[in-house]
Amino acid sequence: MTNEERAQRIVSKMYDNDPFSRWLGVERLKTEPGHCVLRMTVRREMLNGFGIAHGGITFSLADSAFAFASNSRGRHAVSIDTSISHMVSLKEGDVITATAIEEQLSHRIGHYRVEVRNEAGEMVALFRGIVYRKSQEWE
Repeated sequence: MTNEERAQRIVSKMYDNDPFSRWLGVERLKTEPGHCVLRMTVRREMLNGFGIAHGGITFSLADSAFAFASNSRGRHAVSIDTSISHMVSLKEGDVITATAIEEQLSHRIGHYRVEVRNEAGEMVALFRGIVYRKSQEWE
């Protein structure tokens, strides 16, 4: 099995046991070791009192991409620090894509950047995350 096939198997296993990502309507577009691209559509129940997407929606999409990318190399990885900056508001019907990129990986720690963009290609949020890589393997 190639590293890419292994990454896809791990992310499929994670996704199948992730009711929250499925509730979000996350669609997996690309999975490679240390890299993941997800897409979803903002729904009415995701809006806040201002009629725009709740900040937790972009955070959640980015967090899912971060989790899939960081675990895709085969070891269990758990978040130890995350942050997000919101740049552009979203409304119902907007389709957003999160691209997780591994920036640094060591034996125990991984650093990731996740860009969330709208259909026009504008960056609507920038997420950064750090994981602790446990010794436990996925397979």
